[in-house]
Amino acid sequence: MRLDLTPYRRSTIGFDRLFDMLESNARSATAENYPPFNLERLAEDRYRITLAVAGFARDEIEITAQQNLLLVAGKKDDKAANANFLHVGIANRSFERRFELADFVFVEDARLNDGLLVIDLVREVPEAMKPKTIAIKSGAPLAAVEDANTHDEKARAA
Repeated sequence: MRLDLTPYRRSTIGFDRLFDMLESNARSATAENYPPFNLERLAEDRYRITLAVAGFARDEIEITAQQNLLLVAGKKDDKAANANFLHVGIANRSFERRFELADFVFVEDARLNDGLLVIDLVREVPEAMKPKTIAIKSGAPLAAVEDANTHDEKARAA
């Protein structure tokens, strides 16, 4: 399935990153889904990603957080490939999983326990970016303030 966002791209400004992400995710939707994972919303500004990484040790997993991107990669040695398995049902291969993060979403914690990698995320909007309520005052408006340079020029001309 091809996702065509061209009509929206023509009528919006500043949403290029969002459209690129949607198109990229649509293309990779048919890609391999290993390792399986859950996404949870714990609270309004708190999220959790849980990946099933059975057989991986902490030193075989790398988590990299960049601006708006979380990359989880698992590197496995090929030592197990030499074993004499009669059946291999437990996936034990390297992986790379990418998660697009919204602005101001950061990794708060990451833990590996019982074959589950749990990554806690939090959205921390800077105080300057949060909405502010403006108090409405009563009374006469403030008088216009003249620019100091304009006042000095008028004084020189006189």
